[in-house]
Order: sequence, then C-alpha cells, then structure tokens
Amino acid sequence: MPIKKAPKPKSLIKTLFKWLAFFFFAFIGTFLIATYFFLIELDKELPDIDQLQHVQYQMPLNIYSQDKLLIAQFGEKRRIPINIEQVPPLLIKAFIAAEDDRFYKHNGVDFKGLLRAVSQLALTGKKRQGGSTITMQVARNFLLSNERTYLRKLKEIILALKIERQYSKDQIMDLYLNKIYMGQRAYGVAAAAQTYYGKDISELALHQQAMIAGLPKAPSIYNPITNPQRAIERRNYVLRRMLDLNYISQRDYEIAVQTLDNAEIQPINVELQSPHIAEMVRQEVMSKYGETAYTLGLKIFTTVPSQFQLAAEDALQKTLHEYDERHGYRGFPHKNTQKGGAQLTDNVIGDTRQALITAVADSGVTARLYDNTQIVIAWKNIEWARPYPEKNIGSAKAFLKPNDIIWVRELAKDEWALTQIPGAEAAFVALNPNNGAILALCGGFDFYHSKYNRATQSKRQPGSGFKPVIYTAALEKGFTAASIINDAPIVIEDPSQENDWRPENYSRRFLGPTSLRVALRESINLVSVRLLQEIGIPQAIDTAMRFGFDKEQLPGTLSLALGSGYASPLRMASAYAVFANGGFLVKPYLIERIEDHKGNLLFQANPPLACADCPDQDPPSPNRAPRAISAKINFLANSLLRDVVQRGTATQAKQLGRNDLAGKTGTTNEQRDAWFNGFATDIVASAWIGFDNSLPLGHGETGGKAALPMWIKFMKAVQQNFPEKPLTQPAGIVQAYINPADGLLLDQEARGGIWEYFSEETVPTAKSAPKAEEPEEDELFAEEALF
Repeated sequence: MPIKKAPKPKSLIKTLFKWLAFFFFAFIGTFLIATYFFLIELDKELPDIDQLQHVQYQMPLNIYSQDKLLIAQFGEKRRIPINIEQVPPLLIKAFIAAEDDRFYKHNGVDFKGLLRAVSQLALTGKKRQGGSTITMQVARNFLLSNERTYLRKLKEIILALKIERQYSKDQIMDLYLNKIYMGQRAYGVAAAAQTYYGKDISELALHQQAMIAGLPKAPSIYNPITNPQRAIERRNYVLRRMLDLNYISQRDYEIAVQTLDNAEIQPINVELQSPHIAEMVRQEVMSKYGETAYTLGLKIFTTVPSQFQLAAEDALQKTLHEYDERHGYRGFPHKNTQKGGAQLTDNVIGDTRQALITAVADSGVTARLYDNTQIVIAWKNIEWARPYPEKNIGSAKAFLKPNDIIWVRELAKDEWALTQIPGAEAAFVALNPNNGAILALCGGFDFYHSKYNRATQSKRQPGSGFKPVIYTAALEKGFTAASIINDAPIVIEDPSQENDWRPENYSRRFLGPTSLRVALRESINLVSVRLLQEIGIPQAIDTAMRFGFDKEQLPGTLSLALGSGYASPLRMASAYAVFANGGFLVKPYLIERIEDHKGNLLFQANPPLACADCPDQDPPSPNRAPRAISAKINFLANSLLRDVVQRGTATQAKQLGRNDLAGKTGTTNEQRDAWFNGFATDIVASAWIGFDNSLPLGHGETGGKAALPMWIKFMKAVQQNFPEKPLTQPAGIVQAYINPADGLLLDQEARGGIWEYFSEETVPTAKSAPKAEEPEEDELFAEEALF
C-alpha cells in the first residue's frame, strides 16, 4: 500500500491564506450588505428634510397698544427671525471661524474633522467635542433629539448629506443662525444681539460679533453674563481663528482682543407699562390657542391707544394721592439708616419710590434716590403731612431727619413731593360706546403691588350710579322728567329682618314733592325708592338686564333703587355706554387684531356697532348692536344725566368746558365706595375708589369728591380727541312749558315756568295754577346719596 506524502509547508500556507481571504471577504461582504440594509432601514426612520422648507420657529407672544407700542412679552424663548441677507458678512465669518471653517467646501460632513474626533476617542477613550459641521448641527437642532449616542451621530451624518443635496449653503446658514441656542433664553443671532447688547445685529462691533459667535459651543460655559472670564477666552479664540483665516486684519484683531466686553442682560423693551391689560390679553389668547400661544410668535394688537392708557394711569395715581393726603401721613416711624440699620431699596410702587434724606434746610429737604440722583423737596410739597399732636410732632420739619428713608413721587420735571403708598385703591375704565372697544383700563395703583384687577374682577355696590337705570325703567312706564314724587320719610317692612328698613337721604333732609329731574341730579334716595315701588322690581330688573347686568347682580328688594347689587367698573362703563351711543348694548372687547410672526392676519375684531341714525331692523343685523332702550327714552335719560353735570352733584366737571358731558355720581353706605360714571361724545368712562376690605373712605368722601376728579383728569388729557356734538332730538320728542312744582302745563307768559322735554304720548294736558315759582337753586341740596 503506497504511503501518502505529507503536504508541503508552502502548499499548506497557501491553502490557509485562501481560506482566510475567503472568510475575510465574506465577512466584509456580509458586513457591507448588512450595513446597506441597516442604512436603508435607518433611512426609513429619519425625518423628512422637506419640513425644513416650512420651519415654524418658537417665538414669544407679543402684546401691543393700538399705536403699536410693546406692552408685554410672554414665552420662554426669545427669538427674532431674520433672513440671511440681513446678517452682516463678518458675523457669518465669525461663526464659520468658530464652528466650521470648511463649511463652504464640504458636502455636509467634514470627514477630516470626524477622523480627528475618532482618533482622539481611540487615543484617550474620551469623546472629543468637534466633528459636527454647521449642516450637522442644523440636522440635530431641527430634526433630531439631543441624546448623545453613536446612532444619533450616524443619523446626523446621513441627514447632513441629504440636506446639502437639497438646500443651498445660504439656506443652511439661514436655518442655523435662526435656530441655534445662545443662552439667556435667546435663540438665534438677532435675539442674542438684543439680549446681550441691546442692539440690532447690524450694529454689533467686531468684539461683540466674536462673543456671540463663540456662544453655540457651550452657551452656559462661555456666557458673558454668568462666566465673563471664560467668555472672553472663547471670544479671543474666535478672533484668533478669524485672523488665521484672513477674515480680519492684525490691527482689527489687536483692537478687538483688548476691548472690554460690555454685555449685560437687556430688559425686554416694554414701551407701555400696562400689566393689567397684558394679563387680560394673555388669558384671552390662552383660552383661544392654549399653551402654544407662547411659542407661535403671535402679535396681539389691543384697542388701547397709549395716550389714553397713560392718561388713565396718571389720573388714577394722582387721585389716590389726593385722597390719601386728605387723610394724613402714615409714615411713622421712619426707617433710619443709622439707628435701625435700614437700607434704601430700589422699590418702585406705582409712581412712588424711596429716598434717603441727606439734609433738612429752610429751602426744603434734600434727598438721594437709589440710583444716587439728588432731589430737593420743597416745603410746599410736604405741608400736606399735617402736625400730629398725639405723636408730639408739631411740624414737618420736626419729623423729617437726615438718614431717614421716606417715599417720594415726582410731580413734574425736577419737582418732587413727600408721599406714601396709598391705603385706598381705585380702578378706571374707558370705552368707545359705539363698538365697545376698551380705550383705557387700570385695575389698581400698581399691578406688582397687588395683581387683583379691580376694573374687571371686583364686585362693588354701584350705589347711586345705578339710579339712572331705575329712572329709565320709569320713563319706559310713562313717567316723565317732570313727574312729581314725594321726598318724605318712608318705612319698608321686611319680615325677614329684625328691624324695618328706613332709607335716608345723604343730607338727612327732605324736599317734599320733587320732580324726577331734580331728584336725579341731586341724587335723592327716597324718591328713587318710591319710584321703584311704583314701577315694580320685576320691571326694573328687566330694564337693568337690557343694560347688560346679570340677574344675580340685582337684588330683588327695594334696596335695588339705591344700587345695593354689585358690579365692576367695566360693567358700569358698558351700562353707561347705552346712554352714550343712542340706546344700544355693546360688548366690551380688548383685542383688535391678531397677526402671526410674518404679519399675516389671523383675527380681526368685527364687533356689532351702535348706530343711532340707522333705521331699526327686525330681526336686527348681526353687525348692529341690539337696541336696549328706544331713541326717545335715551334722549330723555341723556337730558337728565346732563343736568347732573350742569346743576347737580357733578358740577365740578364743568371745568372741562363742554356742553356734552353727562353722568352720575355714586356713593355707597358709609362712603365705602365712591363712583363717577360719565360720558361725552364717543367716549364713556367709569371711575371707582374704595378700600379692598370695604372700610369707609371717611366723612364727605362722596363720588363727587373722591372719584369725579379722576374722571376729570382723564377727560382733560384726552377730550381733544372727541369733538363735541349736539344731542339730536329724535322724532316723537317735544318741549312743553310747565310748572316745575307740579309738572303741569303753564302759559308761556307765566313766570316761574321751565321748558321740559316729553315724549309725545306723555305730554301733560292739564294746566297748572297760574302763579307758580321755581324753587330757589340754593334750596336744593347737591350732595351724594346714601347708596
């Protein structure tokens, strides 16, 4: 049997090599095939890059006045989208130098950079920052999550390659500069320029451009606000890279690196401080859009002109100070920086702020504000702080000492006064009565001191301000301005109460038989109660509901005649709008229009309008406000309310020099609320003052004394916007010469008569006694009602 020869060594090595080669190529092939199918499957999971064509940046909610002044901004992300054409070329070069100097050369992935990052990982075992191109950052920021995994990196690479094939370099840079996070809630270069330097990107100096370009790598570490030293190091690195790439000259570089950085957080450029309005708008927009309202970049334009809002706030604050000064100084004991170790603060509440007295002299008091501004307070602006015997203080000079901390307010340029934070509160609302647009709204002395919005949220008794509604119901039932009601004591039996109700007039006096005209202008309580008795409570409530009051606001008792229900100043202003616009009920609204971040119109208010000159329609047009009272009744009510200003409890308003003013004062029990609700051509407004805990305002603090001055101050500032128009007498209204003592006709030759307005169906037919004399004006009292 032949013996087999052993294989030669060379042949064995060759065979082994073949098998190794086979397995190697098989492995490579399998790996490539597996990788191919893996990439195909992975590609299916990748987001569609087409969505980059319709990017919706998250931008804050901005609220503006009617004249486009910024009132407030809501939202966590500050962003100002821009086009690449708006970005200075040098700023783009700064980002390229800092982040991706081969941006315009690679196809989305810088493989050299990736290899450097991989080699660093292999040599040190640590991940090295870098390797991500600007295109890869766009892919990550727009299309992927922030998880740090190798799989996400692979997705970045694939997406970057696809993005580069579909989009130009400028489009990619545009996306990057708008999206990148820059710290301090700022996203994008335009927001960063505003946030850190308060500038437009076109105004940035070279050192500022380099600082901003250095932020994306680590916005918290290289933040010039929180870490200025590291930020300067990063800025100078970016400048060095710009020099190396020949983007800047040696001289520019040297100047820039030696320039001190002046970055500081810039406040949002609020141009009109109206936080009560801002909060009302925010809540309404949230109910419409939900939480996304904070990110859609919506622009909300309100109905409020800035001039009107500033006038309302000024009137409210001054009126509260006037009331406060009538009731004495409450600033004891003063904080003293030496004795008690107190510190001057930068607190600003309303129009008041703290000051440190530095000297007391015959010329006045010298003091220093928190920002070191020196002010002088003349003694004439301190004298209101009267002597206090119970505190052993005889004069203002005796209780103001150097190193005392006091509250002051600026009266005019360089004129200051001693003051205090008012203890009472106030609210003010002004409307366009023809469509319900809110023209001004103040919910209190200072929103940040108390966020309670008294203009909309309060439930206060309207007092005598409600009487015109009762009188309107009476006119509808056939009473006239000349109808006589006896002003005499009355007792109302109420089985549910321990004692009977005995309403009184504010003056505790009685006029006897009194016409409705006189009773309303003098705010006589007992006439209102008797009038309600005659027309009936259901009739009065029905009329009030046509003025916009809800039934739960209206008590079903005779105290309704004295305004014992509840209402907010906004509700009272909208009710008086009925009188001001010819008899129509309009709904108050605050948002005029809403635009998206590109200026596209999303919403435009189209409120039903009051139109006194338009023929009545049945059914009414949707663009027409519903009629609440007839034109004839409205004219008669206007005539009565104008008399309140001309001869009644609001004669102080005559200083405005207009003949179209009308309204009604209101004071509640023990002067707990003081009101004035009034109107002129095309404007209606309500002013209220009182304590939040319903403490009495004090003796004599009636609507005419406490609230009317607020209304007058506001009207004085804005009335030039509302040219006076005569009150047009509608068809069906006639005048008759009557005896004011009994409301009956009088011969025109007779003395003591007056001309009075009537609707045709209510003109008196009987004649009065021949000798009648009008009561002397000084016999009539012009004081407020009890309610």
